[in-house]
Amino acid sequence: MKFAPHIFETIEQGNSIGLTASGTSSGYPRPWLRVLLCFVLSCWMMSVAHGQMKADLPGAKAAAAAPKNLLAEAARSVGIKQCQLAITRLSALAINGTGAHDVLVDWDRAHPDRGPFFSLTGIEYAGASAAVSITAVPQGGGACSVAAERISIAPYSCKSIADTELKGYNATPLLPTFTVYVSPAEPGGSVSLVDSPPGCLIIRRYVQYNWTEQTNMATPAPAHK
Repeated sequence: MKFAPHIFETIEQGNSIGLTASGTSSGYPRPWLRVLLCFVLSCWMMSVAHGQMKADLPGAKAAAAAPKNLLAEAARSVGIKQCQLAITRLSALAINGTGAHDVLVDWDRAHPDRGPFFSLTGIEYAGASAAVSITAVPQGGGACSVAAERISIAPYSCKSIADTELKGYNATPLLPTFTVYVSPAEPGGSVSLVDSPPGCLIIRRYVQYNWTEQTNMATPAPAHK
């Protein structure tokens, strides 16, 4: 695990770092704490692929233990305080059950705890992978607004996924090949299915404004079987 060059730096006050994690630990110093929660954030061959597809959909719970949470560590190391807990909770859920993950973060170098924090995490399963984007923006009164997206592809048609896993969700077609599904049980969350023959692109999205440590993030409802 290592710091990467400022490859995304486009303004003088910006900065980026890259980190890598797997089941084994590395020599990177970690003077930080622990890890959890919602989003969504719950993967791209037959029995294995089917299991990975379920991991992309609401209510999926990975059985394996998550690796060390590099995003939480990175946020803490660059001076994020107000949104640290929100980032930790979202990222912990995103990496739960993965074999390895790799992190890139961007933040306001001059005012790290007053500006937005952007991140992109690549997550790896056995024979599958996905991308997770988490953004946190500090607000007045100690609150924090967060947005998270998990993007993966499943080797099934979008219709079959919707029919088996998203029963009871309200569907809104944005395009003939792009449909967004929402459920009252998941406030702030959505599942978008984009036809990508022979598979389906799955985008899980979660947004919450004015989150504080005393505010529970909405928890996805179990998937309908």
